[in-house]
Amino acid sequence: MSNLSDIIEDFINELIESTNNSFIEIQRNMLAQQFDCSPSQINYVLSTRFNSDKGYIIESRRGGGGYVKIFKVDTSSDEHLENILNKSIGDSITLNRANDILNVFNQKGIITLKEQNIIKAAINDRALNRIFYEDRNRLRADVLKEVLLALINEESE
Repeated sequence: MSNLSDIIEDFINELIESTNNSFIEIQRNMLAQQFDCSPSQINYVLSTRFNSDKGYIIESRRGGGGYVKIFKVDTSSDEHLENILNKSIGDSITLNRANDILNVFNQKGIITLKEQNIIKAAINDRALNRIFYEDRNRLRADVLKEVLLALINEESE
């Protein structure tokens, strides 16, 4: 018999496969109610089964039921990658989140380790220290998207 974590993982995977989007959006509390478990059990499944090591990008927000967006990185289509970049990075991104995305792209072979390290150097807080702290995450998002899109488009030419 499968344990609860396996059942929740299978359910989320079925949701991902059944959608035409590059992501799904779920509410942690509603999912916890559906499986008669605590929201922390859902968090456990998300952090261990849907992490960057497994090719997923998670966007999470606490409060209001705690919505979670799960993006599955599909390396088979440049257009798909561009959509994921725009949706997962958005208008603003923290350094930690940017590093998570870079790790996924490196692990999937989309960028090399050298490219990853160069991008990390370009978007870290030391490189952006002349920018007001409040504006760094917006600039970081713009730079990250443009560099990754340039690398993706270069490979497809």
